[in-house]
Amino acid sequence: MAQTVSLSASLRQATGKGAARQARFRGRVPAVIYGHGRDTQPLELEAKALEKALQGVEPASTIIELAVDGKTVKTLIREIQRHPIRPDIIHVDFYEIHASEKVKLKVPVHLVGNPDGVRNAGGVLDQVTREVEIEVLPANIPDRVELDVNALKIGDSLHVRDLTIPNAKILTDADLTIATVVPPRAEEVAAPTPEAATEVAEPELIRKVREGEEEEGEAAAEGGAPAKPEAKAGAAPAKAEKTEKPKGGKES
Repeated sequence: MAQTVSLSASLRQATGKGAARQARFRGRVPAVIYGHGRDTQPLELEAKALEKALQGVEPASTIIELAVDGKTVKTLIREIQRHPIRPDIIHVDFYEIHASEKVKLKVPVHLVGNPDGVRNAGGVLDQVTREVEIEVLPANIPDRVELDVNALKIGDSLHVRDLTIPNAKILTDADLTIATVVPPRAEEVAAPTPEAATEVAEPELIRKVREGEEEEGEAAAEGGAPAKPEAKAGAAPAKAEKTEKPKGGKES
């Protein structure tokens, strides 16, 4: 059955962002209460008492006995707003309920057991849906719904229609999958480390040896002077070197 916790609240006279900011500065949490034909009333609660009351319970399916100015009413939490960075609660919506009227709410689904496909075939259990919506009298609100998954083999699934919730009407689509066992995930191939990548030898540069370069290389290796290239056919003969006449002398 649903858990019940008690909290005290006081009416909040000032409204708006500025007033809410001031309340938080004083260690209070702004809130509202509505439902069952009553006008929406602004409230505020002590932040530390609220955090303590919600520890270890499912807020959506926990009945809150809220004392406001000496009068206690049963409520459900419809919404909790938290700070975008810190875990602090910054606003709460309470919905008043009566014992004789059914309410709609969402309850968490908890999987129980270890599937056969996980134990014996290395499969992975995947929970697709984590809560379902029901319609129920306040006295019959469950704090959670349990679903046995021990018999599931690889490829098997359980759906909303497999849930059993006494004295409650399930409003969530019956064909919605709750849990399934999938085959083992393939191991990912690890990417090479930067150190390993640098150890890969670079390919040698191969260039085409031009004609004549091979002979010069061989001659240099044997210790001889490189051979002069032969004159091409039709080329003009080289001119003889001009001998300089000695000064003051005749040609012999």
